[in-house]
Amino acid sequence: MKRILCPKCENYISFDETKYTEGQSLVFVCEHCSKQFSIRLGKTKMKVPRKDETFDEEEEQKEEFGSIMILGNVFGFKQVLPLLEGDNVIGRRCVGTVINTQIETGDMSMDRRHCIINVKRNKLGKLIYTLRDGPSLTGTFLKSEVLNDKDRMRIEDGAIITIGATTIILHVGK
Repeated sequence: MKRILCPKCENYISFDETKYTEGQSLVFVCEHCSKQFSIRLGKTKMKVPRKDETFDEEEEQKEEFGSIMILGNVFGFKQVLPLLEGDNVIGRRCVGTVINTQIETGDMSMDRRHCIINVKRNKLGKLIYTLRDGPSLTGTFLKSEVLNDKDRMRIEDGAIITIGATTIILHVGK
């Protein structure tokens, strides 16, 4: 199911996109304000993450350090991004910004380099996750606590991080 926003009253209208073909024009009438508007189905302009059909050691290596699940606001979509060993610089995807964990979002309150999750192994081989702010303009929140510029917070599986209007959930690796 897809949801589109009424341009007049900003109410959502849901429809089943699988019943239509690419390039087809659809006309909607908002049930709240009676505004009539149309859309044209096409390919998304957002970069869709590619998943290779073949399984190789490099992919296994990436998965062992965990991932973050991005739950964007109502305008976004769910994304799962792998974490690598070392610093994972997290921020809004933008042309020209070089970071290793780019979030596809329209959330302008998220900086291009918003926060960093460091992944390393301790002496016993257990993965340790540490969160710090980028520094960002709007701050990085762990649960409901804002991180100061010099704070380094250890985070565990299921940690809820908020950057801008976007929520991130940590899933640890093996």
